[in-house]
Amino acid sequence: MNVIDTSRPPERAAAKVADFKPSLLLSENHHLCPGCGEPVAIRLILEVIQELNLTQNNVCILGHGCYGSFIMQMDVDSTLCLHGRGPAVATGMKRMRPDVAIWTLQGDGDMASEGLAEIMHTAARGENITCFMLNNGVFGDTGGQMTAASVVGQRTKNTIEGRDAAYHGNPIKVAEILANMDGTAYVARGSVHNAASINATRKLIRKAFLRPMHGHGLALMEILTMCPTGWFVPPGQGAEYMMESLGKVYGLGELKDVASETETVNP
Repeated sequence: MNVIDTSRPPERAAAKVADFKPSLLLSENHHLCPGCGEPVAIRLILEVIQELNLTQNNVCILGHGCYGSFIMQMDVDSTLCLHGRGPAVATGMKRMRPDVAIWTLQGDGDMASEGLAEIMHTAARGENITCFMLNNGVFGDTGGQMTAASVVGQRTKNTIEGRDAAYHGNPIKVAEILANMDGTAYVARGSVHNAASINATRKLIRKAFLRPMHGHGLALMEILTMCPTGWFVPPGQGAEYMMESLGKVYGLGELKDVASETETVNP
């Protein structure tokens, strides 16, 4: 076994041996706050799209507003819609172009607060689309309000004392709800709080694209992402705070998978 001495600087400088940025990611610079987890999640999605050879055969639907700016960073066909209406727009696109991988990119405020009915009815119909919910439990772009996914005790900029179940109600677990619906083919939840979770989430994203492409029904991929600014914590504490709040309520892993592990894609 080779042992690397880390007590002193390396004798040979590190060398770049591969491109780290997926070609579909137009820039590694972004406008989001330090410590935000959403750029990591988007990067993983684009990496999987390239891996599945879907670069020229996919369309992304985003809610307007904060998520609309991601269009300028992704080299994929995209369109905007009203907040929460992504699954409905994706339904129309998929029915017109069943050969294309259609996916939505939504936040928890977009999907759980403003578009809960849309995602539930889309799941009930078993539409063959992939829906991503980047869940940080806060409306990050509109002032730091709670969302329907904010967990009890979780603080935001506008709710420093934390969510109170008696006053604000309990969080809505979108993934658990959809996992119990007949029209869903795949439901999973990942995170981007450390290297191991990023690697695991990437594998879940791959399945979330594959299941609808094989006609099994809707796939929901929820990804827990950090929002230190919205939570009113220092950027370096974002990952720890997320797992101490959201992570204790929203368990990671697969909640439902109706397909065979041996299935592959040939776009």
